[in-house]
Amino acid sequence: MDPVAGEFNFTRLEKVVFGPGKVAGLGRELERRGLKRALIVTGKTLGRSPLLDKVTSAAGARLAGVFKGAGQHVPSATVGALVEEYQRSGADCMVSFGGGSPIDTVKVAAKRILEGSPPKGADAHTIDFESAMAGAAGGPDLIHVALPTTLSAGEYTPVGGVTDEASHIKGGVSDPRLQPRTIFLDPELTVETPAWLWAATGMRALDHAVEASYSTRHQPLTDALAARAIALLTTHLTASLKTTGAESLAHRGQCQLAAWFSIFGAMNTRFGISHALGHQIGPMWNVPHGVTSCITLPHVMRYMAGVAPERFGPIAEGFGVRFDPANPKPAALECAERTARFIAHFEVPNRLRDAGVPREELGAIAATVLDEVERAQTVGRPITRDDLLRLLEAAY
Repeated sequence: MDPVAGEFNFTRLEKVVFGPGKVAGLGRELERRGLKRALIVTGKTLGRSPLLDKVTSAAGARLAGVFKGAGQHVPSATVGALVEEYQRSGADCMVSFGGGSPIDTVKVAAKRILEGSPPKGADAHTIDFESAMAGAAGGPDLIHVALPTTLSAGEYTPVGGVTDEASHIKGGVSDPRLQPRTIFLDPELTVETPAWLWAATGMRALDHAVEASYSTRHQPLTDALAARAIALLTTHLTASLKTTGAESLAHRGQCQLAAWFSIFGAMNTRFGISHALGHQIGPMWNVPHGVTSCITLPHVMRYMAGVAPERFGPIAEGFGVRFDPANPKPAALECAERTARFIAHFEVPNRLRDAGVPREELGAIAATVLDEVERAQTVGRPITRDDLLRLLEAAY
């Protein structure tokens, strides 16, 4: 038996508060940190919701204002508008309220604010995970508190995605200072999240757990978290949509924990082909990222079952599939089929054609996806443009 050795790097996340009604503690958290003017950042839908009143009331006298312009895939112009509002309002921190779009909008805006202008090399077409984990050398800071309403789990990373409106290519910024410091997981804030979006972002969390497991960088802690995340999602996601009242809130809370577990070690493991495909399918054809996972994940899992079936142990554990280390491929393929069947339970697109993607344009994203996969180095063997095109054709 070989000894276990490795290294686990933590982000600057300091606190996760979870449970129904916990958003009421937002004002106390701001006070504890000595923050006096919080700018709440959300999108148009939640900007019209009574749930926003819960958040603004919780912020109390420390509310500097509300920015309601966050948009899907984080258009660069929206980030610029938030930077202007932050400076106009005299805010000293930001509170994101919603899914991945407001969360990433805050991160990218914070990067620009901290560097005084659009930073050199920022909004690139690939994400520099190394710089996300490197220690920032002094300088200013900007506290971000996150109130997520979906399961996409972007609040757990110091990386923010942003889309170039002209090219429709999504890139990102990374900096350890972009990590939200406190996260409130309050299932009461999720009750207006559309069922399709809740389910699709649940699949995004599943995608995190799966790709963390079969990454070449996986390690015991990330394996354990991934297995638990998969088990929680398969137990509670469907139930969270089929029940009501306190029972639904209980299931939703378990799903929120699953999303946390699915991505907690992501900066250590990084992700693979499914994520790289989703990062470009989303902005290119206006497909929500949770939906991209519903489409790409089973196909990529089948591909990875041929590359590294021995890494599917935690995935099999989460699904309750018998795993034989001496002959792992059958279990790996069964995990892919379990994933496809699980996705089919929900009213979400599971083919590119169903999401409105033109077949003749599939090759347009191949080069950018290939670049991201090669930079991540999580697959364990070279992948070619033809491999990606076959995966896209299978997903079509």
